[in-house]
Amino acid sequence: MRKHTAQRAANNSRGGQLLIEAMIAISIITVGIVGVLALLSRSLTLNRVVADQYTATYLAAEGIEVVKNIIDANIVNVRPWNQGLTDGAYEVDFQSVALTPDQGRQVQFDAATGRFGYQGGAPTNYRRRIQIALVSADEVRVNSVVDWTTHGGGTFSLDTEDHFFNWRP
Repeated sequence: MRKHTAQRAANNSRGGQLLIEAMIAISIITVGIVGVLALLSRSLTLNRVVADQYTATYLAAEGIEVVKNIIDANIVNVRPWNQGLTDGAYEVDFQSVALTPDQGRQVQFDAATGRFGYQGGAPTNYRRRIQIALVSADEVRVNSVVDWTTHGGGTFSLDTEDHFFNWRP
């Protein structure tokens, strides 16, 4: 009878040890899965930040290009190269032919055309202002500044600068 009781105690001990080992294994697997999910979540968040930065870069470059197009139009139409450019902060649209004083409006995105502008689209988190400084009679400094807020509440700013010169005096 003693032998039978000792064997039952040994079996219970092994059963308890198996339960503890299973709990530890499940805990390790759970920690691993939670770690992978946290990494994926962070990766998706950073992906959104990078996508926002690309958009801001293109919006800033577009602002510089609009000012360049105004200068080119002045040259083609035999006007002073910097006509219409004065010190100040402005808004521009991709098809602007003149500068509009900055009103701090959000840039809108028109999904039908795939274009950004100030009319006919859904509001975005981006604000763009063009800052012009007349450095001299033959030089204009243009800064295209894009500010935006992410869904997480972070604020970012991108400042692109270019200088235009009267190379045909």
